[in-house]
Amino acid sequence: MTTDPIADYLTRIRNAISAKHRIVEMPASNLLISLTQILKDEGYILNFKVDEESFPRKLIIALKYHPTMKISPIQKLERVSKPGRRIYKKADDLPKVMNGLGIAIISTSEGLMTDREARNRHIGGEVICYVS
Repeated sequence: MTTDPIADYLTRIRNAISAKHRIVEMPASNLLISLTQILKDEGYILNFKVDEESFPRKLIIALKYHPTMKISPIQKLERVSKPGRRIYKKADDLPKVMNGLGIAIISTSEGLMTDREARNRHIGGEVICYVS
């Protein structure tokens, strides 16, 4: 049992990418499934599925690489808000990662979303992580 499942999630993905793995598995939760859906929608991963048969549920993520160069679209995963220090931002103060080339994932009252979407809806929230 980890005390920070989001940090564990990001570390597992970072380690799998550095080892050039195609698939990474981890325990699933609704928060991690939403986070993975955002990564898929933004084009950072190929696909994912949730294995409901196992206990606890398992999240299986297929990582994406460039066909010839074996480079992942995910170059940096950085945890921002931590259990010991939460970082909240208003809609006007939401960060732009790499001047808009990367994304910040924000936890809002309407669920997880990218910084772009939160800015368009004019919603602030907790900055979970940066992906670039």
